[in-house]
Amino acid sequence: MAVKKFKPTTPSLRYRTVPSFDEITDSKPCKKLTKGKRRISGRGSDGRITMRRRGGGHKKSYREIDFKRDKYGIEAKVISVQYDPNRSARIALLNYTDGEKRYILWPTGLNVGDHVVSGENARVRIGCALPLSKIPTGTIIHNIELHPGRGGQLVRAAGGGAQITAKDEKYCVIRLRSGEERRILVRCYATVGAVGNVEHFNTTDGKAGVTRWKGRRPKVRGVVMNPVDHPHGGGEGKSGQGNPHPVSPTGVPAKGYKTRKKHKYSDRLIVKKRGKK
Repeated sequence: MAVKKFKPTTPSLRYRTVPSFDEITDSKPCKKLTKGKRRISGRGSDGRITMRRRGGGHKKSYREIDFKRDKYGIEAKVISVQYDPNRSARIALLNYTDGEKRYILWPTGLNVGDHVVSGENARVRIGCALPLSKIPTGTIIHNIELHPGRGGQLVRAAGGGAQITAKDEKYCVIRLRSGEERRILVRCYATVGAVGNVEHFNTTDGKAGVTRWKGRRPKVRGVVMNPVDHPHGGGEGKSGQGNPHPVSPTGVPAKGYKTRKKHKYSDRLIVKKRGKK
């Protein structure tokens, strides 16, 4: 993995950097594993905008990723590593011995021609999926299940990796990149290795047009709006309306106000919260 720079022939190229794409071996996706992706542009089920500054962007087709890894005991061969426009990580195309093909997240160190398998009797090597009870302490893992059989929900972005720090008969303690440590049932599956495309976060867009390609629209400050559009709006000239506390367009405080509902989340399984020593 490397980051590609450009000659500064234009102002936008002076600071722009992109991934080198050296690991990509096939440019065309598997047609049977792709489907159309409808644009919602930040709108909810009633058609109203629930997330601002979303819309436009390049047209994409969705790649169906196997997060469950539920073909137990069937060996698969890696036939290509591909680009996925829907996520920061790369994806690997597997060809199973029974003829079925599936996409998985591509971990660092998994090469074309390697063989992977999932199940309790699988070997502990990069790309194989096993229950947490079968993975040794200290191993780097990704695509971790929170509930058995539901599929991987944790550590799926580029460069991500968690580490097993402790185990008992029922739970396994996982340290995430944020510093959070949480208990997960040992019956949950995870994939060995760290997610590839490590240099993703070292890239620079370089120009506003790149963010528009990604479907992100411009951001307008509340103080330059009218009072009907934002609580910070109105006033003569550059008016901050008396330096008020920052709020959202609906009046919810923007800094320090806790909106998390405790009864919906598994705080009891968190051993150490992120950002705390």
